[in-house]
Amino acid sequence: MAGSDVEIAYQNKDIFSKFMGERMLNKSFQAYGLDLPKIVGVEPTNLPTIKAVELRIDNLFQLADGSYAIVDYESDYDEKDKLKYASYLTGIMARHYEQHGNYPTLRMVVIYTADVARGTTRDRLDMGALSLRLDTAFLSDLSGDAIYQRLLAKLQQGQPLDDTDCMQFMIAPLTYKAKEDQQAAVRRAYDLSDLITDEETLNFILPGIIVFCEKIIDEQTYMRMKERIRMTRMGREFEEEKRAAIEKALADGEARWEAKGETKGTANAVRALMASMKVTAKEAMDMLSVPDSMRQAIRMML
Repeated sequence: MAGSDVEIAYQNKDIFSKFMGERMLNKSFQAYGLDLPKIVGVEPTNLPTIKAVELRIDNLFQLADGSYAIVDYESDYDEKDKLKYASYLTGIMARHYEQHGNYPTLRMVVIYTADVARGTTRDRLDMGALSLRLDTAFLSDLSGDAIYQRLLAKLQQGQPLDDTDCMQFMIAPLTYKAKEDQQAAVRRAYDLSDLITDEETLNFILPGIIVFCEKIIDEQTYMRMKERIRMTRMGREFEEEKRAAIEKALADGEARWEAKGETKGTANAVRALMASMKVTAKEAMDMLSVPDSMRQAIRMML
């Protein structure tokens, strides 16, 4: 943690991603200017380990036309990122084929923050045998001030927020370029959320702000948001689910320590937590506070 910024722990981000992801069903990408089918399913975002490097995408959604959308958020443009996207796509292909015996139709969606302007990127790559096409959205096309004023007016009048309102509520801070303006917009969004009376809407928007704005949110605002989420019914239920999963994973691991040694026992606990909480190996080890000295050995056992 440096200065006033906060680095969100992987396990906490996964919790917030789950909160948000479960509420993305039947939502669309139109708030970002993308004409894609509606979301009908949320898929695990951890991919098969390749050469001891664990891949983790931001979001993976099943769409109404049967395709799958991999969603990545970028604050700058680098042509080399296409290698990362190709790894995501082949990882999803491999997992889907292993589970279903066929290859899926995939979309690679990249959402750029206001730091990247439309017209400064390339959304296609043709290498002959391999072609890559990106669906891109640019938050620089949106006005954060206009979004705030529209949301403020609706909430002050007691009007419910529609899907576009909720989606733009979460990403409005990223429509600003300067980090101090982005952080101020996050704080303003949190203050504006005080006017939301519907708990389901709040449980969608606050985790979404944390997930989308993890690189810019300041510590005080993050802690305030986290505490407010924890006070909701869904927040309390998920905290209980997480606690029970950790206790069970530890118990399963401890039962094998005596016969198989501490490292293997811990690996079993990590594996159990990955399965029950749908998290990556790194996130499971973070949740279990596994020492760094044991982690490589445990990865080899998974």
